[in-house]
Amino acid sequence: MTELLFPLGGRRAWAVWITAVLTYLVTVLHRGSMSVAGLQAAERFHISASALASFTVVQLTVYAAMQVPVGILLDRYGSKRLLIAASGLLFVAQSAFSLVDSYPAALAARAVLGVGDALVFISVLRVVMSWFPALRQPVMSQATGMLGGLGAIMSTVPMAAAFHAFGWTPTFAGASVLSLVAGVLVLFLIKDTPYDEPLRRAKQPLHEVKQNLRRAWKEPGTRLGLWTHFTTSFSGSTFGLLWGYPFLVQGQGVAPTTAAAMLIIPVLAGLCYGPLVGRYAARFPFYRSWIVLAVIAGSVLMWTVVLLWPGRAPMPVLLLLIVVQAAGGPGSMLGLDYARTFNPATRFGAANGMVNTGGFIATLLCIGMVGILLDTSSGGAPQTIEDFKFALAFQYVLWAIGTRQILKYRRKARGHLARYNPEAYQALLANQIVPLKG
Repeated sequence: MTELLFPLGGRRAWAVWITAVLTYLVTVLHRGSMSVAGLQAAERFHISASALASFTVVQLTVYAAMQVPVGILLDRYGSKRLLIAASGLLFVAQSAFSLVDSYPAALAARAVLGVGDALVFISVLRVVMSWFPALRQPVMSQATGMLGGLGAIMSTVPMAAAFHAFGWTPTFAGASVLSLVAGVLVLFLIKDTPYDEPLRRAKQPLHEVKQNLRRAWKEPGTRLGLWTHFTTSFSGSTFGLLWGYPFLVQGQGVAPTTAAAMLIIPVLAGLCYGPLVGRYAARFPFYRSWIVLAVIAGSVLMWTVVLLWPGRAPMPVLLLLIVVQAAGGPGSMLGLDYARTFNPATRFGAANGMVNTGGFIATLLCIGMVGILLDTSSGGAPQTIEDFKFALAFQYVLWAIGTRQILKYRRKARGHLARYNPEAYQALLANQIVPLKG
């Protein structure tokens, strides 16, 4: 009989979770490390705006492509092994990025970073599921995301100050050491399960894996989640990961230190939005899509104001833009909530992996196209505010596509649930969730 060695939610559980969250925090720091390094990178590698965007595009492409395979690896090897592997990959990637001076080598380093990044978040969520009681898991998952956001803060003002004080190589090399430290902590402090049995090594025949993936993809609720994640998160991610800093400094004339500080605001705003969105979605799951559409509408409205403003927008308008679009992060988490609602537990991993690719695909498309449009508009000259306005208007294409798909798959998901699981649909109408059976 399986014996519980450590109580769920006890001291050991907290030690394991804190170690996992620290690893995630460092990973978010690495993910956003280009947010204030774009101008230095363009100078170091002698590259255009579109080539600069390729750093983040490659990183996010690899991340998105790895999501479903990582879910399979997690079931096979567990959180501890994946977090150790991730720490090693992130250390190697950032160390290499700090030393290379050629553009192709730097791109390769960012690709390796994307692989390491892809291993972390889903592994940390598995820690939450394994070590805490079911009723506390939603709160712990929300806390994981909010504390991981501190890594985004570290990638702004502290990184900008480090660049100014120490330069490119010491800054990135120093950041890489943090992953080495995190990996050592994972090795000694994390255990995959609080029970006395070893981790069950899940081996599924290839045809069963394919069948599970196919069923998850055919579920309209999975696609609703994917398009929700796609449409809500890309604008804030594009701004925070690469183009926000150049837009503020070169386009809007904001001082570099002020621009770096402004990139902290989305993280702080997200700490406020998260509990509100989570509470409303838990109480009124049938109406979650209205939160999603409100988040999208807010971003569209504020970007319309900024892009149509004659010349440079005043600081209050820029601050309001940043605060409003910060709701995209908590809003995108509703995509994962759709995956949970419309899929049985046996397909959670596959469905979550698919949904999680949505926002990253949209982000890499937006980042890449903004870079191309900036080069086209400026013709190789220094970019002006009008060049940035022209390029950033591409966001409307993705908003239009995503919103149409959300409305389409909202209708299909509800109809599919009503037809094949009327009990669950009636519960949803009553703002209750009934777990589905595979």
